[in-house]
Amino acid sequence: MPFHDQMVEVFRAVFDNPELTVEDHMTSEHIPAWDSVRHINLVFQVEQRFGIRFTTAELARLQCVGDLKDCVAKKIQIPFPS
Repeated sequence: MPFHDQMVEVFRAVFDNPELTVEDHMTSEHIPAWDSVRHINLVFQVEQRFGIRFTTAELARLQCVGDLKDCVAKKIQIPFPS
């Protein structure tokens, strides 16, 4: 399954929305259900899905979905976007 599709699956599960569209430019402002608790859950679920751990510094630099995808792609050593 393509990397982007895997990320979309995580977002859809965390936000309990099987129809959620996820684009690189999106931020928490684009998804009404994206609150602090779901943010923590999103980070945890991404870490679990891809077998990675984020540093505090990495998390502080994330501004949008594209930043998250780029960080994950670097950690799992795939070219972004995929």
